[in-house]
Amino acid sequence: MYPRHREREQPIFSTRAHVFQIDPATKRNWLPASKHAVTVSFFYDASRNVYRIISVGGTKAIINSTITPNMTFTKTSQKFGQWADSRANTVYGLGFSTEQQLQQFAEQFKEVKEAARLAREKSQERFELANPGLNIAAPQLSQELSEERHSPPLLTVNGPGEEKLFRSRSAEVELTAEKERVKKMLSEGSMCELNLEAELFTLQDSNAKLVAALQEANSSVEQWKKQLAEYQEETDRLRDQVADLEAQLGRPAAGQPAKEELSRSLEELEASLRAKEQEIQNLQCRKADVGELEKEKEEIMQRLQDLERRNTELESRAQSAEKTLATNLEEQEQAEVEVQRIIGVLDVKIGDLKGLRESLAKLVDK
Repeated sequence: MYPRHREREQPIFSTRAHVFQIDPATKRNWLPASKHAVTVSFFYDASRNVYRIISVGGTKAIINSTITPNMTFTKTSQKFGQWADSRANTVYGLGFSTEQQLQQFAEQFKEVKEAARLAREKSQERFELANPGLNIAAPQLSQELSEERHSPPLLTVNGPGEEKLFRSRSAEVELTAEKERVKKMLSEGSMCELNLEAELFTLQDSNAKLVAALQEANSSVEQWKKQLAEYQEETDRLRDQVADLEAQLGRPAAGQPAKEELSRSLEELEASLRAKEQEIQNLQCRKADVGELEKEKEEIMQRLQDLERRNTELESRAQSAEKTLATNLEEQEQAEVEVQRIIGVLDVKIGDLKGLRESLAKLVDK
């Protein structure tokens, strides 16, 4: 099915990123959908007039998301963004190597979303023109539903426990507001934790690449050292030969041909010496690059430690918020029990009042 879609769809934008999907079990952790950065593309299907985001890893489509006007792409960090797909019942996350790539993808997502909205409006206009009788009763029904939705509930309480009942309901409203505030704080903490986990995964991937490059560079350094020692020995040998030739040139020459041959040999030896010195300088530059790689590795390890510390702080805040929520729920249950008790007392008193009224009525009749 996927290849047939590709035949009739045209790519309008492509980039490379690490692909993640939200864990369907916890709805909090990111699961990597690709081991390495893969190509992520926007496609336009002219036959269906829809836009999609597609990414293929090997022979499997790891992203197949149809863009709707209700979707929103959110940049949660400098190099990470995400969007929710209700049709696929998941949340996709993309980790980019640069901020510029993230900005370009976000702008393209916004443009495609606007194009999808215009396409939907045109489709609705064509449908309404073809079926004009479907919208006749809509305004009246909407007005009735709006009036019913905004009608305030009625509450009538008689008896001496009225003040306690209203106080209990006020406490219940406060507990509900506190519950919503704690939920919001937990949600913000979970989102921040997701972003940190995604950034941590990206940093770990970069760290693994740097470690591999550093190990390769370290192995190369040993070879470079051996080559450098060999070049230095050969340079010393060539210098000795040059000194011998210069000494020979300083003596009376046996003939003109021998002198010319010695001059050519001297020039060849000097050219070889310059080449060896250039190779030595190149090896020293490579050694400096290895030092920079080690420094970059130390910086990445420091950032990983900072992220782990922030993650630990967020977990402690989430646990504290959960404890507060549990306490508030327990207080709410106690308030509900108290309200039920007050209602029972009011019912008993109302029954007593009815009995007194009947007794008074009988006395009046007599």
